[in-house]
Amino acid sequence: MRSPSFRALVCILVGFLLLLLFTSSWFLPCQREQRVMVAKEKGRIYDSKQKEYTYSRDMPLIFIGGVPRSGTTLMRAMLDAHPDIRCGEETRIIPRLLGMRSQWYKSSKETTRLEEAGISPDVVNDAIAAFILEVIAKHGEAAPRLCNKDPFMLKSATYLGSMFPNSKYILMIRDGRAVVHSIITRKVTITGFDLRSYRQCLTRWNQAAEAMWEQCRAVGPLRCMPVWYERLVVHPETSMREILRFLDVPWNDTVLHHEEQIGKPGGISLSKTERSTDQVVKPVNVDALSKWVGVIPEADVADMAALAPMLKRLGYDPLANPPQYGEPDPIPSHEAKPGQRKL
Repeated sequence: MRSPSFRALVCILVGFLLLLLFTSSWFLPCQREQRVMVAKEKGRIYDSKQKEYTYSRDMPLIFIGGVPRSGTTLMRAMLDAHPDIRCGEETRIIPRLLGMRSQWYKSSKETTRLEEAGISPDVVNDAIAAFILEVIAKHGEAAPRLCNKDPFMLKSATYLGSMFPNSKYILMIRDGRAVVHSIITRKVTITGFDLRSYRQCLTRWNQAAEAMWEQCRAVGPLRCMPVWYERLVVHPETSMREILRFLDVPWNDTVLHHEEQIGKPGGISLSKTERSTDQVVKPVNVDALSKWVGVIPEADVADMAALAPMLKRLGYDPLANPPQYGEPDPIPSHEAKPGQRKL
């Protein structure tokens, strides 16, 4: 049975969507029986210097996703360090809204009720797109390129792509053993993950990773780029150059020193409630790559290939303990921080 608080949340969100739809300038009533579609003007937002930016469904939004603890926060912080990009903290409400829509259309009864109420799929999609766009545009400072990081968003990449035709997606991929170890040791609560069991969490990781991988493939390589966390931290400059080219954003060295932009005006804002905040305040490093080695129960290690077949599909050796992720790029000694290899 759904809790009263859950039902209340559903009612509030549905009410907001309907209000947003029917009070927007998308529709101009010209007769009692008919409504005529009218193009909505682009929204406007302003940065701290009062420079104006417009936003619309046609803008090249950036979406970052992946199984939680796969480097999504690091990725968004590195992009946030770029002067032309603003990602901001997880909204949390957007993936919940997408989940609600999915549940509506899984139920034939709910689908029929919506249709009988005159709420067609187009009506729902327009209202959801407007809601998402307003949240992304207004929950942080204005910038030429707007970005959203909510990990499970990429489970809906094809749907998002239909609403935002020029959007691009970054799918963060990380060794599932490291992901599960991080989830369990840092006590990150995720629906469906049993933090008492590596075996169960590995199975859930496999399911989530496969779902997002297939969504990325469906969207296509021109719009969705898989980024391996291990390669990002081992070869940060090479990786970030490839990512910015994919996003059609000019190169800027600031993406390699995101930690210097945290908390500064116009810089990177972090949430106190996100579990990765205490880690992304540090420079890019390789400290967390192999912490899982020797910790996962032996029986689960022995069954790894069967428990998590996506490991092999994503290029990891399920039998390697520890695996070889590569040698990190050396950096000048005067710039090196703990966990970084010096020249």
